[in-house]
Amino acid sequence: MAFEETPAERREVTVRRAPKYVPFLILGALVGVLVAAGVAYGLPGDEEFDRGAVFGFFLVTFGAGGAILGAVVALLLDWLSVKGQERAIVEAVPDSEPDDGEQP
Repeated sequence: MAFEETPAERREVTVRRAPKYVPFLILGALVGVLVAAGVAYGLPGDEEFDRGAVFGFFLVTFGAGGAILGAVVALLLDWLSVKGQERAIVEAVPDSEPDDGEQP
């Protein structure tokens, strides 16, 4: 089979390392849960309120706050990655062998 050589298409692309947001949100929320547990069970409390109820209140408050702080950190890292982006030139490479679904 004759292989026809066609000129490869060249394009300029932008390459940068961007953070994934979900791990930052989850880590921030987990840190918020740990802070809530520390505040609810580590500090002296009022006899009027059950420690479990206090933990639940702080869990919601600090968990949401931690997730928001995690998102802010991810946005800052994303902003910094835009400053460090690089340009590269890529070109398509044709397959040397046709894909017929067989594995060697």
